[in-house]
Amino acid sequence: MGALKVVFALFAVITGLTGVLFYRIITPKPIPKFDESQYWGPGKQPDKLDDSIRAFTVQVPKEVLLDLKWRLDHLRPLVPPLEGIHHQYGFSTNLLKKVVDYWRTDYNWTDRQVYFNQFPQYKTNIQGLDIHYLHVKPKNPGNKKVLPLLIIHGWPGSVREFYEIIPILTTAAKDRDFVFEVIAPHIPGYGFSQAASKPGLGANQIAVIMRNLMFRLGFKQFYCQGGDFGAIILQSLTVLYPENVLGYHTNMASIMTPLSYIKYILGSFCPSWLVKPEHQDRVFPLWDKFVYRIRETGYLHLQATKPDTIGVGATDSPAGLAAYILEKFVLGTNRNYLEKDAADLLQEKYSYASLVDNLMVYWITGSATTSFRLYAESFNRNQLAHGVLRNPLKVPTAIARFEYDFYVADGIISELFPNNLQLSDLEGGHFAAFERPETFANDLISAVQKFEEYNAKNPKK
Repeated sequence: MGALKVVFALFAVITGLTGVLFYRIITPKPIPKFDESQYWGPGKQPDKLDDSIRAFTVQVPKEVLLDLKWRLDHLRPLVPPLEGIHHQYGFSTNLLKKVVDYWRTDYNWTDRQVYFNQFPQYKTNIQGLDIHYLHVKPKNPGNKKVLPLLIIHGWPGSVREFYEIIPILTTAAKDRDFVFEVIAPHIPGYGFSQAASKPGLGANQIAVIMRNLMFRLGFKQFYCQGGDFGAIILQSLTVLYPENVLGYHTNMASIMTPLSYIKYILGSFCPSWLVKPEHQDRVFPLWDKFVYRIRETGYLHLQATKPDTIGVGATDSPAGLAAYILEKFVLGTNRNYLEKDAADLLQEKYSYASLVDNLMVYWITGSATTSFRLYAESFNRNQLAHGVLRNPLKVPTAIARFEYDFYVADGIISELFPNNLQLSDLEGGHFAAFERPETFANDLISAVQKFEEYNAKNPKK
């Protein structure tokens, strides 16, 4: 009898400890506080930082263009792909040669620089860093309500991704009572935004910078849209400062919590519990998806550990930069392109001019290395320990799931997006604003319409 009591007692203790451990695993950590004035610039923080807003125009020195031309003209012979191989080993050098030849002979920077400067651009110093941003106001809003929208790109993108959607968002339409005022910054270390001189500037800290930028521009409350790293930054901003975010639209919802992993495992036994029947192949079988993710995220592991090493080649060789970045556009646009021949498949969705525009942002600013560093600063033990992205969002949200992008299953959305007002399944890939500007813009507009209705009924205090 005594032994039986001991067994029951041990069982009770083990059960209790297991319950406590499970509770701790699935319970979000307290939302941390970050220093909203932390200095990221070079050297010692000056007594007073310049808080002026300065107009900016893209102007590339002639010697930079001559140097680029020389490097393109003196490209070493490219190693041909293996027989029967297309993009399985990386970006096909057959296609790379076509892109480089276009860049060298047909791409006209004089015209493209005019294109880049079609929208008003500015720089302002936030926490020691000069942040570059587009700030496009509607020309003729009439009696429409003007809504501030903060939209952030990811890697390997730039603000160039938004040039086709900005006119749609900032043009008043008869069928809606609002129009957008778009603020599209370059992430620190990307494009024309200054890179941090000190370690530690990860997605959480950049969220603080972006909130301070909006405050600098006079917006205490605003809407947000993000994909790729822009989604990670803005999801962090929304968690940290829900009082400032009126609504958040994302084309890359991030739900990577212990409970979500448990649900995915259990969903393997009953997929319909977690995901729509027509989307089950996007999630299951789990092992196949896991192997695919590991195989195609080698860049992430490199950039999260040795960004400066791989940055040398991407900064020194325009062909190396093109191969490294355009590989992501191939797979991100349509994963079935992996085994297609090296025909001009990218031109099915983009123009060479637009793709080289994006390459030029990295090349003329020499920002490949500093853009890679964002991975090292965001995916490390110290940053992840904050657990910001394990906290539910308190604002109204909308999720756009593009066919060839990262997929978040229906059964886990409520875990971090409990107030999701719109869930769209759309054709397209990871670079949706760039690839399908009208589809992207219309989904965003539809979401904000729902946000406006929600906020009218539930005004922020």
